[in-house]
Amino acid sequence: MASLDRSLIAGLSVFEGIAAADLDRIIGQARSIRIARDQPVFEQEQEAHSFFLLLDGHVRVVKSTPDGHEVTVRYISPGELMGIASALGRTTYPANAVAAVDCVALAWPSQLWPTFATSFPNFSANTYKAVGARLQDAHARVIEMSTEQVEQRVAHALLKLIKQSGKKTEEGILIDFPISRQDVAEMTGTTLHTVSRLLSAWEDQGLVKSGRQRVVVIEPHRLLVIAEGRAAKT
Repeated sequence: MASLDRSLIAGLSVFEGIAAADLDRIIGQARSIRIARDQPVFEQEQEAHSFFLLLDGHVRVVKSTPDGHEVTVRYISPGELMGIASALGRTTYPANAVAAVDCVALAWPSQLWPTFATSFPNFSANTYKAVGARLQDAHARVIEMSTEQVEQRVAHALLKLIKQSGKKTEEGILIDFPISRQDVAEMTGTTLHTVSRLLSAWEDQGLVKSGRQRVVVIEPHRLLVIAEGRAAKT
């Protein structure tokens, strides 16, 4: 099997400040994997045998609740680590990770995590910075769920997704991976009916276009007004 080149990871934020020779050591211990759309990268409570870096595609992180419900927690974009149970002091994965589209990722055995953390201080610092950012995002979502109206939460979710993976098209800014109204409902703690009603109303107002697993934001500034609670409640 051909060896992997450090150019795959050089320039990514998690490897910022790491010398070329060290990048060669890191990439030399990785394996490249492909995950087909809708297939799991790893499963909740499965033994955390590996950690991963997404190179291409998008991955949906889904948390299963004790009563059998599933909640979409976040989406992973290219350049992000996932499955970093070791950084959280866990031996199992805390959630499911499912490929939203066909994906390519790098995988390392979890047993290498302590070595990486010790041998490459920048990697450790950058990783924990990313973990901190995710925790801040989770706290922000809790506050949104507790204090905001549904339309604000949905607007916030769409704005975050276009910031994360928006692609400019003739129609507007496309969320560049398949996302359903059910996914949006799970992300915002509401029902499919409510999300469908809101998106239909926003389509009539020219704010968005949506279809089967497709959302285009036409007027992000007007969505921002809604997200900030400066619009009339619907």
